[in-house]
Amino acid sequence: MIVLRVEKEKELKGILKLLAPGTQLREGLRNILKAKTGGLIVLGDSEQILKIVDGGFTINSDYSPSYIYELAKMDGAIIISSDLKKILYANTQLIPDPSIPTFETGTRHRTADRVAKQTGAIVIAISQRRNVITIYKGYIKYVLRDSSVMLARANQALQTLEKYVSVLNRVVNNLNILEFQDIVTLFDVMTAIQRTEMVMRVVSEIEIYICELGNEGRLISMQLNELIKGVERDGILMIRDYCQSGMDYDDIYKQIQGISSDELLNLDFISRALGYVGVPLVDTLISPRGYRMLSKIPRIPSNVIDNIVKNFKELKGVMEASYEELDKVEGIGEARARAIKNGLRRLKEQIMVDNKL
Repeated sequence: MIVLRVEKEKELKGILKLLAPGTQLREGLRNILKAKTGGLIVLGDSEQILKIVDGGFTINSDYSPSYIYELAKMDGAIIISSDLKKILYANTQLIPDPSIPTFETGTRHRTADRVAKQTGAIVIAISQRRNVITIYKGYIKYVLRDSSVMLARANQALQTLEKYVSVLNRVVNNLNILEFQDIVTLFDVMTAIQRTEMVMRVVSEIEIYICELGNEGRLISMQLNELIKGVERDGILMIRDYCQSGMDYDDIYKQIQGISSDELLNLDFISRALGYVGVPLVDTLISPRGYRMLSKIPRIPSNVIDNIVKNFKELKGVMEASYEELDKVEGIGEARARAIKNGLRRLKEQIMVDNKL
């Protein structure tokens, strides 16, 4: 089973989806922004939040963008229920712990930052003068930008991603040829893993833009899905093919995700993550186990691929095996043995043809 990318920004993406264009909450915030009244809104009604609420008056009315816009004309904070269906209180004063450190300026933003850190709730501060929406949750701070700005950024990121994917495809095609010829070096492998990680980092950035764009980000999302089909899965199988035996490929993948952008440019950091320390990358030949190539053959279950790799150790061994030797592997009958041999042969031919184009 392949465990996909660690979502570092999972919490942020969840917040942005709540406030994305097209939602009732964003509509209300947009109205407040247009009116230039400013506002302080807390999303949550836990006991911890209610303890720091003072004064104001009870509303207990269904949420609507026009109601929240009207209530924001008053100076105090607005408290909305956790399910975002009810406006509970308006014109309240929030009294968080003053000892909580904050680097914000302005009463509204300092209060929002402290309330978010103290309660873990989502707090929205709308600046009256700067006309900016800032979101706080715990130690997360995020400034919401206009949709037109976000669309421009997302399109720019997509153009960057296209170039990155183009380079990755060239590197992977080269690796495919070398795998079938069994002359892969550590340098070829580390370059392919490095390029895959670079692509996935741009993807993570675009995914945040898509969350913030809401229903306006559908086309960006479709283009993204088209560009990165199978990229992450291939990258993980690459790690599984080449990491030192006994190492957990999922842990290695998480470790690579934790490498800084500067460290990612140094292939030695990646090779160390895969268990190769002090080894010359260009001069060291290495054979793939075959997980990645075997996964490209249709209708071969992952448990059967595991059995094949366990038996033959390397892709070269699978390619040189006879039908009878393949047939002996658990989960492989005569028909599947033929499918594997023919599948690998077709893959090799296709890769060679693609290389000539």
